[in-house]
This record gives sequence, C-alpha cells and structure tokens, in this order.
Amino acid sequence: MWLETAQGPFAVEDFGGSGPDLLLVHGTGHNLAVWAPLVACLRGRFRVAAFDLRGHGQTPQDSSDPEQYWRDIGAVSAALGLRRPWLVGHSTGGYAVTAFAADGGDCAGIVALDGFVLDPRQTPEERQAWHLPREQLWDLFRYGWRATPAEVEAYVAQVCEQAPGDWLNAGVPVEQVAAFTRRAFLAQGDGQGDGRLLRRPTMEEIARVSRPDPAAPIHPAVDLYERLTVPAGFVLATRGLYASRQAALEAVVARRADRRLRVLEANHNVHLQQPAAVARFVAGMLDGLAAPA
Repeated sequence: MWLETAQGPFAVEDFGGSGPDLLLVHGTGHNLAVWAPLVACLRGRFRVAAFDLRGHGQTPQDSSDPEQYWRDIGAVSAALGLRRPWLVGHSTGGYAVTAFAADGGDCAGIVALDGFVLDPRQTPEERQAWHLPREQLWDLFRYGWRATPAEVEAYVAQVCEQAPGDWLNAGVPVEQVAAFTRRAFLAQGDGQGDGRLLRRPTMEEIARVSRPDPAAPIHPAVDLYERLTVPAGFVLATRGLYASRQAALEAVVARRADRRLRVLEANHNVHLQQPAAVARFVAGMLDGLAAPA
C-alpha cells in the first residue's frame, strides 16, 4: 500500500501481528518482499511492518543526499503509527537502523543482519575504492535497466533458474526470489509511453548514498557504535560479507551489556536462508537475552 509521510510517499506493508511494534529495513537492491519468510516467524511476537527504501522497489522518490534513506525511518514509523519500534535491518539496512538509532531516532532497540560498519572513517574516495565497478553491478543486478514487461519476466525466470547456485540466493525458495526480483522494477510515468519498467536502484542512486560526508556526526564507521545507546543485536553470516570480521564485531558487542551477537550458518541473505533462527534471536532481544538456536 501507499503511505503519505512527512518525507513523501512510500510503498509500505503493515503485516499486522501482536506485540511490540517492529519495522523491517531492507538492503541495497532489495525491497519489502524479501521479508515474507521472516514476517511469518515474527508475527506471533510483534506487530510487523516494512517499507521500500527511497530509490528502491515501488517507492517513487530517489535520494538527493546520502542521509535521507536512513532518516526516512522516522517519518515512515510515525506515519504507520508505530510506538518505539524495534528496528531490524539487513545489509545497508543494518547500517540504516544503526545510524537512525545513533542519531537519537525513536526506537526500542535494533538488530543488524550482516550489515555492520567496522572500519575507521574514510574519505569518499577511499570508500569508493571498495565499491564494485558499474559494469560488474550491471552484470550482477542490472541496476538502472529500462525493460519491457516481457523482458522483466524473462529476467525474473533467469534469476530464479540461477538461484540454486547463486552466491546470494542459494537456498532461498524460488517463489521468494521471483517476488523480490519482480518488485524491483517500477513502472515509469515519464510520458515516454513505451511501457518500460525501471530496475531500481539506479547507478545514480547508489552513487548518491555512497558518498557520505566524512565529517558528519553520523557516518558509516566504527565510531558510530559509541553513539548507540539502545539494545542492539548483531547477526553474522558465516558465508556473508563480514565473515572474516568476527573479532572486530565481537569487540563492538563487548562494549555494552545490552548487546548480543549471533553467528548463523548462512550467506549474506541470512534472513532469507535462516528466518526461524533470525526470528528467535530478535524475540530473544525483546526478552533481554538472545535465545539459543
């Protein structure tokens, strides 16, 4: 459904459920459709909602600066009527919920799923050196592609066919892969009249959010955790993007008694591969102690 907020319209889904409010924040290239398996495991303990980040899925507006996407969490939460929600974010969404909470945003606690910031502050040029080249992003994800409906369906079928051997989607049900891949294409109302859909995010969107001000108080660097005062859970995937950084993450967790770490056998898309285990961990954070697997 569409939700009007102080920051413009957002595509959202209120999944309902009973218990404290919980808002899910997806990562780069994904959209709210990736949360279906986890939602099914969480609705017994939480009222769950999710939204498409700006520049993603069916939310129409793009970013004009590198902080908007995580600041939007407050506007979406308020428009949904959430009260001190728990925030769960994956990948870039893990940074988003951390940044929002560290900036004093209204939330009861956060859980970051294979989405951490463990290095010192870097200049935009240093950060850019770690990003995949545009050509590789295109080959992997087709970001910014304008495709006909028929081309979209052919692409969805191709992604599903390749999913069992894909480094991100292996082990994820193909119907789930189809759902979030298809939702990544937005119909264009630009007057061209050719019926094409835009694969989001675009390269321009990625470029805008990838160049944060290194002097800003809230910045994707390890010092961000010094500003974080709410309970925080961290889920590390053994085959994810941070598999080699467990010691650095353990140091972050050790700084406060209300932080917990869970290591799960999964690739980067841990919430899609291990939704039940992730849900138990989130529920354990609510209870004040991470639950065992």
